[in-house]
Amino acid sequence: MIDLAWVQEHLDAGERVVDAEPLHGGLTADMRHLTIATPDGSRRHLVLRTYVDRPDAADWLFRESHALTELETTAIPAPELIAVADPALLMTWMPGRTVLTDAGLADRIPALAQQLVAIHAVQPVERPRPFVTLTTADTVVTPVGADWSAAIDVIRGGHPPYEGVFLHRDYQPGNVLFDGNRITAVVDWAGTSWGPTDLDVAHCATNLALLHGPTWAHHSSPPTNKPAAPSPHTATTGSSETPSPSPKNSNQPPTPGATPPAPT
Repeated sequence: MIDLAWVQEHLDAGERVVDAEPLHGGLTADMRHLTIATPDGSRRHLVLRTYVDRPDAADWLFRESHALTELETTAIPAPELIAVADPALLMTWMPGRTVLTDAGLADRIPALAQQLVAIHAVQPVERPRPFVTLTTADTVVTPVGADWSAAIDVIRGGHPPYEGVFLHRDYQPGNVLFDGNRITAVVDWAGTSWGPTDLDVAHCATNLALLHGPTWAHHSSPPTNKPAAPSPHTATTGSSETPSPSPKNSNQPPTPGATPPAPT
């Protein structure tokens, strides 16, 4: 694991790490919130992501560092890259917190949609790699008694033609930080890819359905009745493409009620 001596090498002159606090919710990486003391007596905050025993860490680090660099010249609220070296990435801390409760959801969904449109409009200097299909006709797992043959046939037929855009690839409530109903940051860019908008939209909608009920995946205004629980006949893929109400990583220090969801 990267030690704090590596972090110190990338701080400004006279700065030092005075606190390193674990961030909770990470499934694929160790996350630490670092407090940095500056020569003028003030404090600034960074986040250190360190992959542990992950054979694909180098690829994730490359994609996230590339994405953060591309986003520096855009209006997308994302962390600033400070340094990267396998198996770690150092970036700025972003304010806000993940919000996974039903309260205020009708106001947050439009904000999520508008932010995703802005992400898809990014014109990178260098495109990220093409998207990778994480679910195949041979690996999808369906519940006993459920007939998913028609859907599996569609998957087997390959993807239709599409116009590629800049994808987050794990865009869902657990990777978006809020202050009230205002988005303050989008984090966890390790899956950045080039592909059809449908991938981000469907992934976010699925997470909304799992967290709040299926009705919320299709509406930006409150349903007339409380959303029902997710159907027991939802197919699972056996891969990280299946969302979970617990995000991969968060770019925020642990705060009460801030329990981030997880990964593509």
